[in-house]
Formats: sequence, structure tokens, C-alpha cells
Amino acid sequence: MMQSETAGPAMTDANPARAAWLRILAMAPAEALDAAYARLGQAAALPAWRLLRKPESGMAMVRARAGGTGAQFNLGEITVTRCAVVLEDGDAGSVGVAYVQGRGTQHAQQAAVLDALLQRPAWHQRVHDAVLAPLADAHATRAAQQAATAAQTRVEFFTMVRGED
Repeated sequence: MMQSETAGPAMTDANPARAAWLRILAMAPAEALDAAYARLGQAAALPAWRLLRKPESGMAMVRARAGGTGAQFNLGEITVTRCAVVLEDGDAGSVGVAYVQGRGTQHAQQAAVLDALLQRPAWHQRVHDAVLAPLADAHATRAAQQAATAAQTRVEFFTMVRGED
């Protein structure tokens, strides 16, 4: 079981761009992230990095809302893997973190390295173009396909007015 750390300010308040790329990296299929990471490594040698927190799996409570807007309740637990790395070259080292659903240790590790690289101005555009943009496009395509499939099952109810007053 992972220990809870003291919560600081919400990441979305501090840096919405970072929150967005962490979401893309966490939601990417492991195979797609692995392929994008390999392509990035072939294009240019990645900086040296070391683990601050090795990938470790634990449980997290999932909360939901009744009807999507009602009172919150604990839905259940999911397995989550987290990892933290630091880049060892250059300016004081950029720290990258990742939390991914499931037991994907390699997924968490690669996402943490990419998070650290995205914080470096010299690497940001390269990682964005080679990794983030393709993963975000693939996610949008998958979401559109799922929405289209779900829309096929939509049923619209209506009431017929009777001729009575």
C-alpha cells in the first residue's frame, strides 16, 4: 500500500500545461508510449537520469458522484504505479514524476523521464512533437470512436399528446 503524502496545491492550479501532458502520458497505452519513447531515443541521445523513487505499485481509492453531479462516494480501489526520476545533466536536474493506472512499471518510468524532459526548454518541443502530439491524437481518435459506438445505442423518449383536453 502506498503511503499518502501531504497534499500541496493542486497541480492544475500550479501548472495546467504540465497537468495536461501528465494526463496524456498516463492515459497512453503502454505499447504506444514505449514506441514513442524509443523513437525519441533514436532521434537523439536522451540525457542521463536516475531513479528518485523506483516504480512501485499500490492502491488508490476511486471516488465517484451519484448521477455525475450528486454526492461523492467511494467507488472502489484501483492499482496505481508511481515513479520519480531526476535528470543528471545540466542545471540542478529536472525532476519528473508519473502515476499510471495498473502495474506498468516501465510505463511509469518512461512517463516520469518524459515529464522531466518536458520541463527542459531544450527538449520540450522535441518531446511534444515526437511523443505528446501523436499520443494525444490517438487518444482523441479512440474517444471519438467510443462516443460514436455509444451514440448508436442512444434512445430518445418522447410523449405523444392525446387529443383530449
